Amino acid sequence: MIVQPPPTVTLGALARAVPGARLVGEAEMKVDRIVFDSRRVRPGSVFVALPGTVVDGARYIPNAISAGASAIVAEQATSIPPGIPGLVVPSARRALGLLAAGLADWPSRDLRVVGVTGTDGKTTTSGLIASILRAAGRNVGTVTTVFAEIGVEQIDTGFHTTTPDAPELQTYLRQMVQHGVQDAVLEVTSHGLVQERVAGCEFDLAVITNVTHDHFELHGSYEAYLAAKLRLFESLLEYPAKLGSPKGAVYNLDDPSAEPIARLAIPIRLSYALEKRAEVRPRAVRFRDGGAVFDAETPAGTIPLELPLPGWYNIANCLAAVSATLLLGVAPSAIQEGVAAFPGVPGRMERIDLGQPFEVYVDFAHTPNGVEQVLAMVRERGRRSISVVFGCNGLRDRQKRPRMGEAAGRLADRIYLTAEDPRTEPLDQIIEDIAVGVLRANRREGVDFWRVPDRTDAIGRAIDEAAEGDIVLVLGKGHERSMCIGTTEFPWSDQDVVRAAVSRRLRK
Repeated sequence: MIVQPPPTVTLGALARAVPGARLVGEAEMKVDRIVFDSRRVRPGSVFVALPGTVVDGARYIPNAISAGASAIVAEQATSIPPGIPGLVVPSARRALGLLAAGLADWPSRDLRVVGVTGTDGKTTTSGLIASILRAAGRNVGTVTTVFAEIGVEQIDTGFHTTTPDAPELQTYLRQMVQHGVQDAVLEVTSHGLVQERVAGCEFDLAVITNVTHDHFELHGSYEAYLAAKLRLFESLLEYPAKLGSPKGAVYNLDDPSAEPIARLAIPIRLSYALEKRAEVRPRAVRFRDGGAVFDAETPAGTIPLELPLPGWYNIANCLAAVSATLLLGVAPSAIQEGVAAFPGVPGRMERIDLGQPFEVYVDFAHTPNGVEQVLAMVRERGRRSISVVFGCNGLRDRQKRPRMGEAAGRLADRIYLTAEDPRTEPLDQIIEDIAVGVLRANRREGVDFWRVPDRTDAIGRAIDEAAEGDIVLVLGKGHERSMCIGTTEFPWSDQDVVRAAVSRRLRK
């Protein structure tokens, strides 16, 4: 997607959007496109040279100029060739976000923007917030890891998408403005925050689900991971409040992230919790028919809710959404309607039912907390035998692998360890890392857990070995539609593989 700016946008005008930027060369040069991939340069593009952990984008400046780039943005003046206009900036990543926002005419200033972050539950919470806002009569746009919604259009956000890169995100926001959207709900990942993909987004409300173990390959420690998540809340204070939209924060009092958020000077805050005495909390919870009925105790009074999602973790997600929409001024009746109408998220406890005598679910759980929450929720349904199929991403957080294995070892009856985007890391080593935790839970290889490297075979085996009344969980991929093996993304769908395996089983 390309943002089409007003014809008067110049390099000099955009430079003023980036604090500390120094203009080199012609200030009146017209700008109509900003890219950071030299392969996407066309004549007239501004190329932003992003620093990388492996390859520095400055290496591709000659390629960009050969392809027709008319200006260069870089962190070092020496990277900009003589005679080529450009900007020297303190941070190329932040400059990319700010330049993209400026080129799109700062669309977030014309929207009420809600950012949702956390380790688990971001997509569901974002969807619930959007559903409630629609029930309140608002025109809502969303950008999540599953898709972007702009008006009536739903856009696939791509393979393994987290927060989109800044030019794409600002394009979505500009399109929302053009379609008359009033509220934008953005799922904001830690990658999106530390890589400045949301720079230039002026948030009105920040919401957090939880901060558990994930992405240590990027952040290095829990403390650094938490600090990355907190950037969303800190960003609330970077821009003035919009007319009628005071800055607000919603946080989980049961989570360690609550304390540092509470210390921030954010004008309006609302806490929620399952266990602690928060301002928004559940009462009289009853689980039934794949969902829950409960009362949400809130500062606006008691709100009876019918949530069409199972599990305590989804009640927590719902409380976060209720808290957020209360701060946005939504009436309790619209909150009730929006929660009840929420259709769920693809790949989140998505049931595959072809008439087989056992239950099969596909879920995105891919962290220790996610695996534990899903298994605990299913275990609460009674002493039914549970099979789980899962793996871990290659070249990602290795520390979480044994913890995921231990959670499965404690809560599942049969465990099939398999591939899940191994990338260039040896699959056998990934599975071994998980197996350490399974063994720690006193499970026996070949008796109640197995290594089945091929994911199709693992799913097929779990389906074939399921008895009447059993529950089979296929975790980790959820909504994703590709599998990364080596350096290639191959088409993939857990749902399709499950349906094929169940169909074969029923034909036997």
